Amino acid sequence: MLRIFPNNTSKLNGCRYQMKYFLETITGRVQHSNIHPASFRLLSDSKEFSGKNAQTLQSKDNYVKANMNPPPSSCPPDDSKPDSSNKLLIALVLAGVGGGLLYLLTNNKKVPPEQSSASSIVPVGVKIPASSADIPKHIPYLLIGGGTASFSAFRAIKSHDPKAKVMVISNEFRKPYMRPPLSKELWYNAEIKKNPDEDFHFKQWNGATRSIYYEPEEFYVDPTKLMQSPNGGVAVCHGYSVKKVLPYEQKVILSDGTEIKYDKCLIATGCTPKNLDIISTASQKVKEKVSVFRNPEDFMCLKNIVDNSQSIVIIGSGFLGSELACALSKYGSSNNLTVYQIFNENGNMAKILPEYLSDWTTENVIKQGVNVIQSVQVTSIDRANDKLKLHLSNGKTVVTDHVVVCAGCEANTDIAKSSGLEVDNTYGGFLVNAELEARKNLFVAGDAACFYDPLLGRRRVEHHDHSVVSGRLAGENMTGLKNPYKHQSMFWSDLGPELGYEGIGLIDSSLPTVGVFAKMPANKLEEKNALENSSIQTSTSTTVTEEPSKSTNSDSTKNPENKVEKPESHLTPKDDYGRGVIFYLKDNKIVGILLWNIFNRIGLARQIINENKTYDDLNEVAKLFEIHS
Repeated sequence: MLRIFPNNTSKLNGCRYQMKYFLETITGRVQHSNIHPASFRLLSDSKEFSGKNAQTLQSKDNYVKANMNPPPSSCPPDDSKPDSSNKLLIALVLAGVGGGLLYLLTNNKKVPPEQSSASSIVPVGVKIPASSADIPKHIPYLLIGGGTASFSAFRAIKSHDPKAKVMVISNEFRKPYMRPPLSKELWYNAEIKKNPDEDFHFKQWNGATRSIYYEPEEFYVDPTKLMQSPNGGVAVCHGYSVKKVLPYEQKVILSDGTEIKYDKCLIATGCTPKNLDIISTASQKVKEKVSVFRNPEDFMCLKNIVDNSQSIVIIGSGFLGSELACALSKYGSSNNLTVYQIFNENGNMAKILPEYLSDWTTENVIKQGVNVIQSVQVTSIDRANDKLKLHLSNGKTVVTDHVVVCAGCEANTDIAKSSGLEVDNTYGGFLVNAELEARKNLFVAGDAACFYDPLLGRRRVEHHDHSVVSGRLAGENMTGLKNPYKHQSMFWSDLGPELGYEGIGLIDSSLPTVGVFAKMPANKLEEKNALENSSIQTSTSTTVTEEPSKSTNSDSTKNPENKVEKPESHLTPKDDYGRGVIFYLKDNKIVGILLWNIFNRIGLARQIINENKTYDDLNEVAKLFEIHS
């Protein structure tokens, strides 16, 4: 397994605030020991930390710990001994503290809420503030949506306008949090029958722990006190929804009719999981045993179900479906949980991976204990007592305790029509210009934005990095900058502890691809020879697909036993698909790059795509990624 360790111990450039800004937008995963997940993926992807700066993260673990934990006590260590000149002063201080405590106890006074530690969770159904009448009626910076894009936007706003007053309107009852750990790290660190703590702390791949919440509760300002705060701040209104935006009047209308004026506004409403028609039209009894997966509530619900179930079915072959299938198989292994993954495509990730690599990936998913049933559709679902019976298009049935639908997302654009905003008919999402503006002083970022990419055309992206970067750009432009969106966002996925990949640009299996893979050595001698003869090994382990992959709508009768067919290649999956680079081509130019078990090379991949040129020998380009190192 490839191991990557930071080897530069120099200090990071930039101020502490900028460091905190970027470090808290990532999941903090480091390539460590024999566990692969990429270190500093989004951090090294940021322009402020590109190139050599991405190599200087000597003590990211310590930095995150220092910023996520409470400030150290000002008291001396237990073994410290104050000198005699300070003893009288210490005695007076202790006496004063003791007197204060006695006063509080005897007068039955409570510590004010702002002085006490609070959770990032608001009880479901409890709005904050309690009434929309308490929400300020004019806000300099108004953000609609409480996800990653909004978080990134308000951090950028505060960075450029330190005394800015920012208010987030969120229909959720949680402060902004990161979603990727919900289908990855949280499962690999969870314990059977034990719920995570209220802040959803999880162990990162480098051994450190952190919360899914970007900021502690103390970071935020009470919405009712925001406008009176001399230093500004960020307030979050929980449990409220916007039903209409009036761009030319620069105000929004909440679902209860409350009007709020703004100077600058951001729409970051994200997306909603899709369901299947067969589920939408099913009986209520069937629906009770079916769920989607998007937020911490879905995580808790599914965990409680898994802890008390014998089998689970995941429908979907994409990022979420494949990640969740692998994660649940690992998590439920001690509880003898059976995990099925059912999908219509020929293999896992078939819409993004070339066919041979999709087949190889499916084999790896099966090795992790997942029962993969590919090339089929669910034709009907029945419920008998506490079980669901799924009837498949190949004539077989699967009986399970619960079904999780992972069929992608659609942008939340419900307010578009009433607000007079355009929605892209092909990709969905609000149409925006290069500065992410939908109208003057009205911006859109994250999953809900459909933007124009000068290199790759109009796009809508549903990845974490895009939410971080587009939110930051929108926030900067809200403060007066006019920067266009030129960033090629990246994504990553992990399918268990031995397989992970990062992608950038157009990653679409319908495009012609060229894959260059390192032969995985069977022993140390072969490893040494591979390193010494990397050019030969790279050349002999190249797979070229000249035609678009055909990975959907296959006849299920060709594979009646639901077994994964081995890829037709002179390469053996074990030796040749362990680590490599896949180039996606359009008009003979590289428009997408997938790094297969190779990390910390996204900056190079972005540079190659931005060059927008043809290459005579992609083997030589692959060498730049050091696939044998």
